Amino acid sequence: MTIQMDSKYDLEERTFQFANDCRKMISSLKFSSANVEDGKQLIKSSGSIGANYIEANEKLGEKDFVFRLKIARKEAKESRYWLRLLKTGNPEIKEIDKLINESEELRKILSAIIKKFE
Repeated sequence: MTIQMDSKYDLEERTFQFANDCRKMISSLKFSSANVEDGKQLIKSSGSIGANYIEANEKLGEKDFVFRLKIARKEAKESRYWLRLLKTGNPEIKEIDKLINESEELRKILSAIIKKFE
């Protein structure tokens, strides 16, 4: 795990690191149909957080900016869901708790940014 909590931490980099850490954790799971399917969903949602944040930064206007941030926030919530399912089936994998916390932190950060623009 390489999650950092520096106040100057670049959110684009932080979302990238979250998606990368999710992929690393998934690769450590034992093979099962649940882990494969939930892992696929987590790969999609965790990567989408950063992709939508980057798109928000290339906004076409304030409405587009907020819209993209809301999608990123939705993907952070979804990532938390898949992580919780993976945790249920893999309680021995301690990294999942850190990733659940990071998904919640990302959601809160995105919510705070959105709130400033609404």
